Amino acid sequence: MGQKYFGTDGIRGRVGAFPITPEFCLRLSWAVGKVFADQEDRRARVLIGKDTRISGYMLESVMQAGLVSAGADVSLLGPMPTPAIAYLTRTLGADAGVVISASHNPYYDNGIKFFDRHGSKLSDEIEQQIEAALDTFMVCEDSESLGRASRISDAPGRYVEFCKSSVSSDFSLRGMRIVIDCANGATYAVAAKVFEELGADLVVMFADPDGFNINDDCGSTHPENLQQRVIAEGADLGIAFDGDGDRLVMVDHEGSIVDGDEIIFGIAQSRKLNKKLKGGVVGTVMSNFGLEKSLEELAIPFLRANVGDRHVLELMKKKKWVIGGEPSGHILTMDLTTTGDAIVAALQVLVSMQADANGAKSLKELVAGMHKVPQILLNVKVESPGLVAQSEQMQSAIEAQGKVLEGRGRVLVRASGTEPLLRVMVEGDSESEVKQIAEGLIQQALDVVLPTEK
Repeated sequence: MGQKYFGTDGIRGRVGAFPITPEFCLRLSWAVGKVFADQEDRRARVLIGKDTRISGYMLESVMQAGLVSAGADVSLLGPMPTPAIAYLTRTLGADAGVVISASHNPYYDNGIKFFDRHGSKLSDEIEQQIEAALDTFMVCEDSESLGRASRISDAPGRYVEFCKSSVSSDFSLRGMRIVIDCANGATYAVAAKVFEELGADLVVMFADPDGFNINDDCGSTHPENLQQRVIAEGADLGIAFDGDGDRLVMVDHEGSIVDGDEIIFGIAQSRKLNKKLKGGVVGTVMSNFGLEKSLEELAIPFLRANVGDRHVLELMKKKKWVIGGEPSGHILTMDLTTTGDAIVAALQVLVSMQADANGAKSLKELVAGMHKVPQILLNVKVESPGLVAQSEQMQSAIEAQGKVLEGRGRVLVRASGTEPLLRVMVEGDSESEVKQIAEGLIQQALDVVLPTEK
């Protein structure tokens, strides 16, 4: 049974347009409150956190009202990274956690995503129960049964200590100059404390949110300023977070970007060499073919899941592996936390840099064994991208180009899970050939929507 409202990562859209409207979010939070109350047969407790978008104030109030009207108690966390809400939901004994965020999207978008009591994404079954409740008549509880709301003032400190506890007590960043880019997002108040308290000489960028500047030419999707600053400061490396703090990219001391595939490789390689790797690595269909081949050279098993950290996590749990993630920088270290956590992942990279028996490595040296092949990703806005991707014309073109690249590359065409876009990915051993094939597939997609007059 497919979900009507939930996408691959909760519910997301433009603020003021369905479903990110006050009316729908009120009903959504009421439905969540009812589902979790029915599950526990007692008053449910739900945490609410958010990123720094201007619309977060409105949606926080609406979600609080809906939950309280359903008889659930609410604890407000304020602006906090998504993984912090997952951690606090679990450790504070709440029944669910709500995150108001659109991750790396612009300020005018927002979204709602949820964690269960274990700090994990909701199961399909629970999401379907919430959607079923949304289709019923909303009834406010009697006054004596209404929930209460409170604020947890020490939430940032709790999360900072958790991040620090993910490394050994003797781990230190003293002597390292690090630049961090907080994307004017949810990490702005906590990331600096983690790295400073571990001893780093820290330079902080884009940690002054105003409600509108989240992800605006900064953060993991726009690391250009970070690259320049790392070189200007003579820093050892740079770290760029996204708006809600669950993904990152890094920059080495020469200003080169280190993406999610390279971060995964660096952590996995270090753990393998130190006999601390449990099983293999899970990537996605978008992971560079070079990651697969580089891990193969180290005798590290590698499997691909569908796009989305949720799918990566499902496969990791099935295989009982602990390292996985996506090229975009969602990194999962499941021996340390229950969801993608950019700060924890960055610390694991820094741990890996110091773990070599021959002495500390630079970030560039850590990922030097990862040999990426040319890859191009193009997006095109089309109506019904899922239908376009599955059309006979598109499937025929994909099959033909796949045969051209057989044994030396891949073609992947899919609909975005968060935007009305068709994504075309092609990789192979020739950059010019890869580009030509990708552009041809984009034109094919446009022809499916707007056929050429014969």
